Amino acid sequence: MQAWINAGKRHHLSDVQLQMARELGMNPAKFGKIDNHTQESWKLPLPQFIEALYFKRFGKAAPGATVSTRE
Repeated sequence: MQAWINAGKRHHLSDVQLQMARELGMNPAKFGKIDNHTQESWKLPLPQFIEALYFKRFGKAAPGATVSTRE
């Protein structure tokens, strides 16, 4: 869980976005490769990318119950 907490702080992700990324099976160590929208302007910022992927896979905007990573 510490890797998720560090990734959330480093990439300015909310608890809901971290929950979405965990449900999608994403690796928090690889967020740096995904979050380079300033260098590659065609990419979405990481929070929007996670939300778009979650909606595409599960068909809903947010998970039902969000568990805080800090608890």
